[in-house]
Amino acid sequence: MNTVTIRANMAESESLETITEHERILQEIESTDTACVGPTLRSVYDDQPNAHKRFMEKLDARIRNHDREIEKMCNFHHQGFVDAITELLKVRADAEKLMGQVSDTNRRLQDAGREVTAQTEEVIRCRIQQRNMATTVEKLQLCIPGETPHLRKNLTIYYSALKTMEQLQNIYIPRVSQYRFCQIMAETLPKLREEIKEISMSDLKDFLESIRKHSDKIGETAMRQREREREIERENLKSTYFKGTWVRKCFFNFVSFLFKVLTVQDLVDFSPVYRCLHIYTVLGDRETFENYYRKQRKKQARLVLQPQSNMLNLDLFVKLFVFFVVEDHILHATQGLVTRAFTDELWNMALSKIIAVLRTHSSYCNDPDLVLELKNLIVIFADTLQGYGFPVNRLFDLLFEVRDQYNETLLKKWALVFRDIFEQDNYSPIPVENEEEYKAVISRFPFHDAEIEKQQFPKKLPMSQSVPQIYSQVKEFIYASLKFSESLHRSSTEIDDMLRKSTNLLLTRTLSSCLQNLIKKPHIGLTELVQIIINTTHLEHACKYLEDFITNITNVSPETVHTTRLYGLSTFKDARHAAEGEIYTKLNQKIDEFIQLADYEWGMAESDGRASGYLIDLINFLRSTFQVFTHLPGKVAQTACMSACKHLATSLMQMLLDTELKQISMGAIQQFNLDVIQCELFASSEPVPGFQGDTLQLAFIDLRQLLDLFMVWDWSTYLADYGQPTSKYLRVNPSTALALLEKMKDTSKKNIIFSQFRKNDRDKQKLIETVVKQLRSLVNGMSQHS
Repeated sequence: MNTVTIRANMAESESLETITEHERILQEIESTDTACVGPTLRSVYDDQPNAHKRFMEKLDARIRNHDREIEKMCNFHHQGFVDAITELLKVRADAEKLMGQVSDTNRRLQDAGREVTAQTEEVIRCRIQQRNMATTVEKLQLCIPGETPHLRKNLTIYYSALKTMEQLQNIYIPRVSQYRFCQIMAETLPKLREEIKEISMSDLKDFLESIRKHSDKIGETAMRQREREREIERENLKSTYFKGTWVRKCFFNFVSFLFKVLTVQDLVDFSPVYRCLHIYTVLGDRETFENYYRKQRKKQARLVLQPQSNMLNLDLFVKLFVFFVVEDHILHATQGLVTRAFTDELWNMALSKIIAVLRTHSSYCNDPDLVLELKNLIVIFADTLQGYGFPVNRLFDLLFEVRDQYNETLLKKWALVFRDIFEQDNYSPIPVENEEEYKAVISRFPFHDAEIEKQQFPKKLPMSQSVPQIYSQVKEFIYASLKFSESLHRSSTEIDDMLRKSTNLLLTRTLSSCLQNLIKKPHIGLTELVQIIINTTHLEHACKYLEDFITNITNVSPETVHTTRLYGLSTFKDARHAAEGEIYTKLNQKIDEFIQLADYEWGMAESDGRASGYLIDLINFLRSTFQVFTHLPGKVAQTACMSACKHLATSLMQMLLDTELKQISMGAIQQFNLDVIQCELFASSEPVPGFQGDTLQLAFIDLRQLLDLFMVWDWSTYLADYGQPTSKYLRVNPSTALALLEKMKDTSKKNIIFSQFRKNDRDKQKLIETVVKQLRSLVNGMSQHS
């Protein structure tokens, strides 16, 4: 190996060593504390010359390498850094808010701390007071007996507190009077007494207010107990199972025991009154308490008597009941707090007021149920207070006025009932198809007829459906009237008398008025009137059963001297007579309607030989009508038939004598005669049985004699026998004959009737004139004689 090679190898070896040394130095610099860097750097300069240059180069390369690493690292973490900055910016607002909340919390904690500090100081002060009070109590116990610590407690136990104060003032305080607190206690005792008076008076006011507020419940409880007793009593009176007096009495007493009325002490706590009275008495101020109590109770009485509404109800009675029951108890339980004169004054004031209210209220009440409810309230109220010794005669006297009002409301109610029954009636006999229907009818109405009972079904009962309905409603009215008589403490005779009188009013006033109005209604025809007469006849016969019905209720014998009889007989007789009169009127009206259809040709030459059509229709109508009358009593049918015939005869006579009719021919007289003959035939055919001989025909005797006189032209006989009892034409009045003859007289040239007389028979014309003169003479003589 040559020198160059060796040197080259040596140089290379030296270079590697240098590089290794530089790496070591760099590592030391990087890893060694800065205080030791100096010696390390100095070794660089201690080495070979120019070694520091190479070290610097190495250092620069190392720095560049680290820069590259740092740059890589920064590039790698750049996005995270940006995100972190962004998050920090977001957190900044929340951090500011949190800072504000922390500041506010700190402020509030400071404020709360001050309050706690103040309260702590107050607690310390209170504990010091408690300790001082405990020490005081301990010291007082050494001076005063053990009862004294209960003084304040005894303030609520009024009497005990007063006794304690009396003992303190008279016994214990003088023993320890040398202490200043004893003097303070002695000065405080009068104030404590006044405090006790105020507390007891407050309790009394609470008691009075409680009585006012709870009077409804208290009074209603007691009064309803009394009402249950009255219901048991009513059931006892009505019971048909307990016939023996002793059994009924035992049963009533047993049930009354079960429903015994609570005493007022059970319902009201009177201890506040007793305590307050005793305290004021002990303190020597009883008169003040008495005056206050009486003044307050009088004021409450006036308030009770002022209802909050115009409606009278249980509330007023309950409040009055509680008020006076309380006063009665106070009267008997205390000595002189209230007097009998005081309670009587309040009672008379209340009684006058409530009677006025009751009288006014009942006068405006139109509902019988409401009136009955009012009566029951009065009875319960009166019975209950009578048991406490209050006079209630004026209330029972008022009940008689209320009873009259109740009866009036019942009569008005039943007037509507009767009116509905009459409006719904078909006024036809009741048809019964079988035995069951027949029994259903007679179970509601006492009907007995042997002939009808023998008939086979189906059959008809003579009355219409309104009869059993009216009879049932009269019984319902009696029951309703009886309800008012219950619990009035009246004898059976008095109740019987009240029932009969009210029933008489129903029959004679209400039912009679309904019947009279019914009879006068335009739609009631002859058939309906006939049925009404039949109905009233059966109702009249049923009156005795109504009397028996009342007797069974009251157990008062009808033979009793003072028993009032029912006036149903006269009531139904009057209604029947009115119906009969209406039959006569309507029958005559119907006859007038037929006669208005008459159309005579008064100038006809001769008759056509047969009766007029209108008269034939009229006769047929009368025949069918009188067949319906067969169900009427005989005299009614006969009277109706006679009245119809007389009215027909009178109407026919008026037709002939009508002043509007100026001329009548002989042919018209003949036609008229045919019509009268039909009337006479009808009368002789006995349309209604019971007439004797030609009694019915006599209704047409005036017409018959007048027509015969003109038909026969028998003037000589008439004039010769005039005024004689045996005259053939006794029923012909000269003025009637003259009026008719004047209509036949020839008074002008236009007279058609006697045109032939002027030519052929002037003598007859002269005869007529002569007869006319003689008739006028008779008429004038009659007028002068009269």
